[in-house]
Amino acid sequence: MVVTRFAPSPTGYLHIGGLRTALFSYLWAKKNKGEFVLRIEDTDKARNSQEAAEAILHAFEWLGLKHDGEITYQSQRGEIYAKYIQKLLDEDKAYYCYMSKEELEVLRETQMANKERTMYDGRYRDFKGIPPEGIEPVVRIKAPKTGAIVVKDGVKGDVVFQAEDILDDFVIARADGSPTYNFVVAVDDALMGINEVIRGDDHLSNTPKQIIVYEALEFDVPKFYHVPMIHNAEGKKLSKRDGATDVMAYKEMGYTPEALLNFLVRLGWSYGDQEIFSMEEMIELFNPKDINKSASIYNTQKLEWLNAHYIKNTPNAELADLLTQYGLLLTSHDKKEILLDALKERAKTLVELKSLITEILDTPESYDEKAIKKAFKSDSVEILNTFGAKLNQARELHLPTDYHDVMQEVVDAMEIGFGKIGQPLRVALLGKMSGPGLDSVMAIIGKDETLQRIANAIAANS
Repeated sequence: MVVTRFAPSPTGYLHIGGLRTALFSYLWAKKNKGEFVLRIEDTDKARNSQEAAEAILHAFEWLGLKHDGEITYQSQRGEIYAKYIQKLLDEDKAYYCYMSKEELEVLRETQMANKERTMYDGRYRDFKGIPPEGIEPVVRIKAPKTGAIVVKDGVKGDVVFQAEDILDDFVIARADGSPTYNFVVAVDDALMGINEVIRGDDHLSNTPKQIIVYEALEFDVPKFYHVPMIHNAEGKKLSKRDGATDVMAYKEMGYTPEALLNFLVRLGWSYGDQEIFSMEEMIELFNPKDINKSASIYNTQKLEWLNAHYIKNTPNAELADLLTQYGLLLTSHDKKEILLDALKERAKTLVELKSLITEILDTPESYDEKAIKKAFKSDSVEILNTFGAKLNQARELHLPTDYHDVMQEVVDAMEIGFGKIGQPLRVALLGKMSGPGLDSVMAIIGKDETLQRIANAIAANS
């Protein structure tokens, strides 16, 4: 059974790079009818934030990425880590290092002066003497000094690290007894049964150290898939300006969970030329072996295009429910269907859709000056008055076609083109020249409001 995990540190918001690795891990587990585990790596007490931890869970809830089993918190597993540190000490696979900060600093300065790589020199590796007084020791693991450590990576292939080039006896427990990152990650993954690890390739340099921990404790080493980073259009590291922001900010901007997940799955993975993927299709088709070896490029236009697609194809009842999250109550509006049918193909985000809706529902308080100059000609008031009179006489006005028929009557009776009535009427109804079909607008706001807006526009611009 495939068991994957997502293991964020609650030191800040969940950004889209983290969400992408979570999505990849989720899809691979579900494809294989396995488990997707959530672990909160909250051992850094100085930087941890309860608010950040809750924000991560909130983002998962919004996106519908359900983890299996209980959430694991590293801060609650101190006894487990202490047990395995002691095991390594007892088996002479780790040792207490009594090197002081001053000694370490002198060593580093000497190595730098000699243009050597700065690293711990192993002076306490086989120490059997009397420990120096006043030093709280750290615990270091006995790392191999020769040979190679091979990371078998499903994305990059075999990545070889030479022991003498990159490794020293790294610390697995600090002087206060708290375990270090590379140690707890390996212990947790092993004990939680994580056998496939999908994560960003910024973690690749940590992997040899984690393999050393696995092997020292005689744990099975999982399969690794290190995913290249997401870059901006210039090929540089993604910044907040480019889109590396809190995942929940995408909700605030009016993106749907389906669009965001669809967007992220295509950042570094593809299936032919297909662009639109349902969750079911993602689960069926995703394979981490198909992840691109090069960095992916963040494209806001692609995200907007996907979001527009999902808005356009969302049933109106569901769309009305979504809009309540943005303070727009349409669920009981009697013209909800006409309103959403008229506008949902024009919006790239739910925020934009809300704006388009309120532009129709709210009576104009002002009129665009350029639109007035273009639309209100010498005969515009006469045309609007004629239309208003015809509209006032009409009895059955429910659908857009009913209002269109009244406009057609005026056009035929006055022998004018549709633009002659359409332009001043649009300004009267919306305060500007752009917007959806006028027949739909009038059907939405109704006969009385249409007549009132016509009267307001004539009074304001005569």
